[in-house]
Amino acid sequence: MDKSRKVKVYFDKEADYIEILFEIKEGFFMETDNDFIMKKVDKDGNVIGFSIQNLSNLETNPLSLFLQPAA
Repeated sequence: MDKSRKVKVYFDKEADYIEILFEIKEGFFMETDNDFIMKKVDKDGNVIGFSIQNLSNLETNPLSLFLQPAA
């Protein structure tokens, strides 16, 4: 059985936006502690991806990010 995973990355340079999905399935975006970062969770609260707006203006270099399941 192939246990490799594919990660989908969508980057829009003009919009200064990146979206990274670990799984391609239904879910919704939720706020995080950072106004520029949203996490995508499935119906069970499992993190399946995240997005970053205003990527070039992020003050943290390198970006340190911890995404935990929805409460």
